[in-house]
Amino acid sequence: MTTRKARDWYNQPTRNNTKYGKDLIITMRTLFAAVLIFVFWLLLSGHTGLLLLSLGIISTLLTVFLGHRMRVIDAESYPIEKLPRLFGYYFFLSKEIILANIDVIKRILKPGKSISPQVIELTAKQPSDLGKVIYANSITLTPGTVTMDVNANQLKVHALSKEAADDLASGRMAKAIHKSKVES
Repeated sequence: MTTRKARDWYNQPTRNNTKYGKDLIITMRTLFAAVLIFVFWLLLSGHTGLLLLSLGIISTLLTVFLGHRMRVIDAESYPIEKLPRLFGYYFFLSKEIILANIDVIKRILKPGKSISPQVIELTAKQPSDLGKVIYANSITLTPGTVTMDVNANQLKVHALSKEAADDLASGRMAKAIHKSKVES
């Protein structure tokens, strides 16, 4: 989004027909991001000393400030209320990743299992750009498949085997994204 477009978007009225509705949403998301980043930092560092906690708070505030200045945190960000749906999709994706890992390992260890590289075109039926990104990234996260190109509603995918390509072509992953409603 160019600077002018971002400025124009920011000044558009919201549901409340005021600019302040958007300001409230952005403020809430900024605070949520700050808390989430700090909790994540605390879990990763495990330090509870005063000096390190202070440095953690300072780095969190700096990160959130820079994110806010870059307009990374805005009213169009991924809505917090959809997180439970996202976790449901993560369980589906985790299962797919585990099964694909097992399949790739079998293909590597057993010479009888053929590796037959395929490049296929898939149609992304997700209505939003976020849905298409989730779909493309889910394909890439699954071992044995890589999204090579995303162009409008078409995804070019490289699959390690015909079976993996057929599974993607069946649309099971796309349906799981749609069913979990994480893309809207």
